[in-house]
Amino acid sequence: MSNEVLENIKSRRSVRTYTEQQVPAGDLNLILEAAAYAPSGMNFQTWHFTAIQDAAVLTELNEKIKGAFAKSDDPHLQERGHSETYCCYYHAPTLVIVSNEPTRWWAPMDCACALQNIFLAAKSLGIGSCWINQLGQTCDDPDVRAFLTRLGIPENHRVYGCAALGYAPADAPVKEKKLVAGTVTVIR
Repeated sequence: MSNEVLENIKSRRSVRTYTEQQVPAGDLNLILEAAAYAPSGMNFQTWHFTAIQDAAVLTELNEKIKGAFAKSDDPHLQERGHSETYCCYYHAPTLVIVSNEPTRWWAPMDCACALQNIFLAAKSLGIGSCWINQLGQTCDDPDVRAFLTRLGIPENHRVYGCAALGYAPADAPVKEKKLVAGTVTVIR
């Protein structure tokens, strides 16, 4: 028996190469609506979703993130910060930033549920996606924080993840998913 939802879940993969084709406004609205329908602690829905489709804004955001990485003590992050070619969102034409009030201990989990809904909704619409963590690592950097505030992200929020969205090239490789044995226990 085929189940459309389960097949969508099982066939979703992270996409790290995108064409220049922009995600249409109608599809983006459906994806953001799916995010807002995710479960949230006590149904407080304290999250915020910021979708960016302006290439210049995305480029500036990437530069701010690289600037924060350049200040890091971690050599790997420093290397990314000084790289001319590094792009944390893989040049996707759309980036959705998911933020929340950090005062609630379940804020990261609420955002993770919303991001999963984003990925599954995107997949169902033929749109590729990838979880982007770098803004979560750098959102407290003063330059990054000031930029996020300019974008309308509430000042009392921290970023818990982002979703790169766009269309994968037709020849993009698709990794086979191999499940790790021993990760499920059923007690009856």
